[in-house]
Amino acid sequence: MQRKVLAVVVLFFSISGFSALARKHKLENAPKPAVAQMSSDQKALHALNRLTFGPRPGDLEVINQTGVDRWIEFQLHPESISENPLLETKLQPLDTLRMSPAEMVAAYPPPQQIKAMSEGRMVYPSDPETRFMLQKLVARYKQKLMEKGDAQPAADKMADSSELLNADQLRTFQTGSNSEKAGLFGTLPVMTQLTLLDAMPQPKRQQLFAVASPELRRRIQRFAGPLQVVNQDLSDSKLLRAVYSNRQLEEVLTDFWYNHFNVYLDKGADRYLVTTYERDVIRPHVLGNFKDLLLATAQSPAMLFYLDNFQSVGPETPNPNANPNAKRAKRGLNENYGRELMELHTLGVDGGYTQQDVTEVARCFTGWTIRQPRRGGGFEFNERQHDKGEKHVLGVTIAAGGGMEDGLKVIDILARSPATARFISKSLAVRFVADNPPQELVELMAATFTRTQGDLRGVMKTMLASPEFWTPSAFRAKLKTPLEMVASAIRAMNADVDYGFALNRELTQLGEPLYRKQEPTGYSNKSQDWVNSAALLARMNFAMNLTGNKVPGVKVDLQRFVNAQNDPMTIAHDILMTDLTTEARQVISQGLADNNIANNKSAPIALVAGLTLGSPDFQRR
Repeated sequence: MQRKVLAVVVLFFSISGFSALARKHKLENAPKPAVAQMSSDQKALHALNRLTFGPRPGDLEVINQTGVDRWIEFQLHPESISENPLLETKLQPLDTLRMSPAEMVAAYPPPQQIKAMSEGRMVYPSDPETRFMLQKLVARYKQKLMEKGDAQPAADKMADSSELLNADQLRTFQTGSNSEKAGLFGTLPVMTQLTLLDAMPQPKRQQLFAVASPELRRRIQRFAGPLQVVNQDLSDSKLLRAVYSNRQLEEVLTDFWYNHFNVYLDKGADRYLVTTYERDVIRPHVLGNFKDLLLATAQSPAMLFYLDNFQSVGPETPNPNANPNAKRAKRGLNENYGRELMELHTLGVDGGYTQQDVTEVARCFTGWTIRQPRRGGGFEFNERQHDKGEKHVLGVTIAAGGGMEDGLKVIDILARSPATARFISKSLAVRFVADNPPQELVELMAATFTRTQGDLRGVMKTMLASPEFWTPSAFRAKLKTPLEMVASAIRAMNADVDYGFALNRELTQLGEPLYRKQEPTGYSNKSQDWVNSAALLARMNFAMNLTGNKVPGVKVDLQRFVNAQNDPMTIAHDILMTDLTTEARQVISQGLADNNIANNKSAPIALVAGLTLGSPDFQRR
């Protein structure tokens, strides 16, 4: 059924539909007085679609009561909005979100530190729970070295664990359902829980995961591998914030700016550095000053490690770690950061810089490095690694003999450049207005950027006050990214997210594994980059699984649609919050026909809801 419906969706998007839509929705460069405007109902829904991760039931009524302009002003000042207490409750168990990188490394050590503990080169932490788990990991590591397997049969482990339980408890532990086992764990002391978890094979622990309390899930995760806890917390928090936060524009902008200053999570030390990068570098600056954001990313250990600048040194810089009896390891200038700083972060590929500028900028940033990067150290400037020669950047001479101020001077030059003003303005307009935004709008935003010396809130205000943002052709004209699609579907169904492991897996299948864009470009904001038949099939599959309550960790309650179950189009209208297009009606009708359900008969609510979420109308924002 889904593949038949997909044919309709693909036909719409990739043959006549999406290309025609792109032509229809192309924003014209007409004088402002001639730009048509949306109706008031469209404006409210458009604001929710573009400035949030999708409307929830009741959001449209709230924004209409508040007024679109006033609602936007609130969103532009997230500090004035009380955060959703449910979000805070769901984030509370994710303790790594509040840790420094060094604290994460200590509490959730990487494999090399497990090895060091096994060899006696590192001491165990004092916390009893953490120490217990690490001792077990070390024991497993030693076992693998000896036998490449589990030397102790599961039955023997069970026998050891039986001493901790009475007869009824042991029976539950051995033969009870997963829910009964989870209930048993909740009655036991922490150290007993840990001993029992250690006795369980990994598949059995994973089966228990779905019904476990947040605390028990945490312990199960740690047995699977400490590092995975850090990465899972990060992805879970992004999804939970996208779904539950009241400060929706801040979340959308945090995602936008993270992609703009992308860092790849799976590169070495960045597994422990990305959490604080998003928390302390990106999020606080999304509506602040661009120069402050640029400097914060330049000094971030996550960025320094990702683009290798922490290893970049000036000529003749001694290597204090080199073996004097060995051949000297090659060290020198690394241009990765200098190139991406201009091409992706500021000027843009057509920003007027040369390869010589790339080299000179890289020289300015020599010595910008990290203290003990693999132990979660912070930024430092190493004078001995800095190239003290004269540099020439974009026509500006930077005198010889400088130090860290050379890099600061580059930041200032780039932040003030008219090319940066245009590039940043266009990037924002591509995300929020159109794949090919009107040049007049870009120039207007760039003028605000220049006049305010990079005030990002001011640039956003200029864009949101422009007629181009509110032209009818912009209404649901951009295709959602996978993250936007997943979050908006959950919000539209008012679903409850208990944990995000399965959702992260869905996003990987949809083509957007969180924090794992290897290239420094980050994920695209252009609709055309997300349109292909495989992706559309995956989206439809996700929609059907979601409404069928087949996504572990997510619960959908369809009760609100019961009174409309004899009218599929009413259900679809309630989800979309606007009239359906012909294409959406066709997708839903085809899906019902493939299930031998005529439009005038009672249709399964989950099916109608899934078809609606997978329809072209819902895929656009």
